[in-house]
Amino acid sequence: MNTVANHTDEPAEPGHSIKIAAQRTGLSSHVIRVWERRYQAIMPRRTHTNRRLYSESDIERLRLLANATGSGHTISNIANLTAPELQHLILADQPSHRILNSGEAGSPQVHLDRTLEAVTALDAKFLQDVLEHAAVDLSQLTLLEEVIVPLMTRIGDLWHEGELHIAHEHAAYAVVSAFVSSIKATYSPSSGAPTVVVATPAGQFHELGALVVATTAAAEGWRTSYLGLSLPAEEIAKAVDHHDAPAVALSIVYPADDAALPGELLKLRRLLHAKTAILAGGRSAKNYGPVLLEIGAHRFTNLHDVRDQLAKIRTKLH
Repeated sequence: MNTVANHTDEPAEPGHSIKIAAQRTGLSSHVIRVWERRYQAIMPRRTHTNRRLYSESDIERLRLLANATGSGHTISNIANLTAPELQHLILADQPSHRILNSGEAGSPQVHLDRTLEAVTALDAKFLQDVLEHAAVDLSQLTLLEEVIVPLMTRIGDLWHEGELHIAHEHAAYAVVSAFVSSIKATYSPSSGAPTVVVATPAGQFHELGALVVATTAAAEGWRTSYLGLSLPAEEIAKAVDHHDAPAVALSIVYPADDAALPGELLKLRRLLHAKTAILAGGRSAKNYGPVLLEIGAHRFTNLHDVRDQLAKIRTKLH
């Protein structure tokens, strides 16, 4: 069984509280404690004050156990299975065109290739199955950043190149957006969690990137006010004010050359409190680099960066 050694006198990777572990796995804190105490399914590191600290691998193991028990397996029968054994068990419970073999498991590229295969075939069921298998095999951050984001980018490229039709893009978008929304819905922030407002600015008509960012924020314990696509600066500012949000995240994907967008961004900065952080990312964000610099926005290039920036913002609140 993959566990983390219970040492406090040696350097160790930073850990997460049981509250964060519960939020990221969908399990209650009580269930996590019972699984540890009664079945030794997980052995988190302890601090000198005996507080549990869960590593990323601990959280992934809990997520696998949660998926397996959700499929009908009892924790007493699966508590001592290794991560690969749990992955195989979960995949075997789910129908698909083809189950990945052990040599393929764990590779984001394999899952990305299979999603593209499903999109090309206009097979929504196949695409759904592939995404579900990827969710078992990969961490959620890896799934979002190395499968879903490049999938939609590649679909856009193929459409512009004439290799795919608009029907392919619309069909894929419907499945992927629903899938990402389902991931986001699994997170329940604590009552005192800060809020980040997430939207695409006026004139931006591609919202999946914003949904991915909102899901990432929710996974980090933030409340999210997800506004969707093409929001005027005034509406974004009203939402920030309503939630007393310390941060707003913008997704800028399409179009890449909107002459009106710089003015919208400048207006948003004027309407927000000076201390309100602005995060901006997406495929076309670099095209608006000068104005993003002018308004003091942090331009993120990946979801790890989003997590780091949200952590820094949250630290400043205390």
